[in-house]
Order: sequence, then structure tokens, then C-alpha cells
Amino acid sequence: MLTHLPIISDKKFLMKIKLLMLPFSGGAAHVFNPFFDFAPSWLTLIPTDLPGHGRRFSEPLLTDIHAIVDDLLLQLSHEMTEPYAVYGHSFGAVLAYLLCRKTIAQGLPVPLHLFVSGRRSPTCSNDEVLHTLPAREFLQGVLSYGGISQEILKEPELIKMLLPVLRTDFTAVENYIYRPEPPLQIPVTAMGGTEDHKVPFEQIIRWQDITAHRLRAEKCVGGHFFPFLDPKKIMELVHDILCQVPQISFSRPTSPVFFSKKNSN
Repeated sequence: MLTHLPIISDKKFLMKIKLLMLPFSGGAAHVFNPFFDFAPSWLTLIPTDLPGHGRRFSEPLLTDIHAIVDDLLLQLSHEMTEPYAVYGHSFGAVLAYLLCRKTIAQGLPVPLHLFVSGRRSPTCSNDEVLHTLPAREFLQGVLSYGGISQEILKEPELIKMLLPVLRTDFTAVENYIYRPEPPLQIPVTAMGGTEDHKVPFEQIIRWQDITAHRLRAEKCVGGHFFPFLDPKKIMELVHDILCQVPQISFSRPTSPVFFSKKNSN
């Protein structure tokens, strides 16, 4: 039975860290509001809106994932002058990974840690393509992820507002093609839901492919949107890991390590 790493008391942890937070397809910065209640005093949460989302709803939507990452870098580069980590869920996980790549390419300070959830490793192929489907079939595909009620199909005005945003995000992520690169010199934690039928856990542990560090893989109770049902669990995990920053090993392992209160079987 494996347990969490020992927690360093907040009183002994003097480093201030920022956590850049990237949402799922169709999401906006406000989806992370519940996380603020559980963030330690030394961690500043910075949820981010993409063009055409949330507070930036009036801006043009972007279908090119690399253009989205360029926009993120423009938004967030001033936050990278102090220690920071990055967290992305689902679509946001891919954006978070590419943002790490972009910071390296631009010679910017790299994050202390990359947290991802609800998304297969970029090295895994995507067999499902939704963005080219007619509107109703596309929405049914989106609804199959959970997190949105079937009742939305009875609200034509809401569908009219959400459909372009959702389709644009799915277009961006489904058209993304992984290009092999040297593994990141950044530690990675990958989280998957025990009931997430869209992202099997064997694809979660494949995040090991993109990091030179030993992957921390977490099984969390719930479906695809498990972080938003239990933000306290996510913040406790982030706390545990970032408190260990000075003690992280830089050796490359041969297999991922699992941290859970129960066996992973």
C-alpha cells in the first residue's frame, strides 16, 4: 500500500508559488472558483480565459492550438518571473503541456511542476473525432463526457451560445498532432478518474513518455470531471507535491510510480 509523500508544514514553507490553471473545452476561468477555498496561503491561483471564452467572450475564437498557446504565453509570461506551476484539465492539459514546451523554446523560466488531469498523454492517439459532426451529434458526443446535463438540448438559445465555443475547442485539440521531442525536464503529476470511460488509466500513465522525471500518477474517484466535484482533493495533492519542490529527484525512472490510499488494481 502506497501513501502520500510527507507534507511540509505551511509554517516551514516560505516560497510563494503561482499556479496557472487552464480549463477544459468550453470552460472558462470561473470553473476554478471552488479551488480558491482550499488553496494554501503560499499558493496564488491564476485561472485563465482563452480567446472567446469567459471574460474574453467578445474576442475571436482560435482553432489552431499553437495560436492558443501563443496567446497564453502573451497573457501569462509576466507571471513566470516568480516560481510557478501549471495545471490543466482535459483540453487544458494539452495546452499546459504545450505551454511548457513553449517556455523552453522561448528561454523563459520553466514551471516547477506540471499537473494534468482527465487527458490521455500527448503520445497516445485519439480515435474519437467529434468536431466534424453535425450539431446534434456533436453535442451528444460532448455530453457523453459528463459534466453537462442532457437538459441543455431543450435550451436552443444556450446551445446557440455554447456550440461555437465547444466546437472550436474540440477542433483545436482533435487536430493537434504530437511531434516527438526530448522529454521535459519538468516533474509531472497526471490524474485520472476511476469512472472516466473516455480516458482509461493506462493512457494517463503514458504521460511518463513526455517527462524525464518519475511520473506521479493518481487515481481519483469520479468521472471525467472529477476535479470539479472534489477541488479539495486536488488542492491537497498540489499542496503535497509543491511542498516537496526542494527534494525532487532529477533522475529518469524506468516506470511510473503510483500514489494512492489503495492499491491501483
